[in-house]
Amino acid sequence: MTMTDGTRVRGAYARTREEACIVLTAFGYFSRLPVPSRLAFSQARLAASGRYLPLVGLVIGSAGALIYGLALQVLPAALAVLLSMAATLLASGALHEDGLADCCDAFGGAHAREDVLRIMKDSRIGAFGAIGVVVALLVKWQALTALAQRHPLAAAGWMIAAHMASRAGAIVYVATLDYARADGKSRAFAQRSPRAAAVALLIGLPGLFGAGTRLGALCLMVGLLLHVALGRWFKRRLGGYTGDCLGLAQQVFEIAIYLVVLGWISS
Repeated sequence: MTMTDGTRVRGAYARTREEACIVLTAFGYFSRLPVPSRLAFSQARLAASGRYLPLVGLVIGSAGALIYGLALQVLPAALAVLLSMAATLLASGALHEDGLADCCDAFGGAHAREDVLRIMKDSRIGAFGAIGVVVALLVKWQALTALAQRHPLAAAGWMIAAHMASRAGAIVYVATLDYARADGKSRAFAQRSPRAAAVALLIGLPGLFGAGTRLGALCLMVGLLLHVALGRWFKRRLGGYTGDCLGLAQQVFEIAIYLVVLGWISS
């Protein structure tokens, strides 16, 4: 091996190791799943980790599907789905549900941009936030229960696909909108990242087509319409997005997928 070959090998190893650290950063930041304690956190890795958010969804969705499948052997579908949802909430740390609650409180309780952003930073949950989370969880529970009663195996697959695709759709806002805050804590997401969005879509969207091209295309079309509508709303109200907006978007996209699939198989 020549010196040039050795340099290339070391360079490839360094790039592979850095990419692995970015993946672990995604799991460490966007979930409660354990990552090595020696992992060095950095703003640069956090900014790059968004492209692997669908992989986090893959693991979290798979955990929920596994719990659902095991519980379904001895429990009714409604309870099996409820336990699977509890598993995903534990694995994700309810990160996206927290964003949904903050957005409901902020958008529901304020009109001025500054007031909306201030309420979003408040750790306390208000009436709008509590109602929003309860309604979202109930809709997911009922939709997945109805799906499980009709197609038990397909329900498990859609849990995984929805967790992946919804996270991919949410992270696209990082490439298409400006970050609404200007504080130092937000530097990791202050720059638009088209690459992160492209990689996330390539990872997260194919699962929508597992049950057929037409159903996948319908899910994609509905998701695109919701993405445009939410994006315009974020831009009009805030001038961009925040981390809480991404949580709200993920929840909306996930629920939309379940409802589209349920409507498709029920028609």
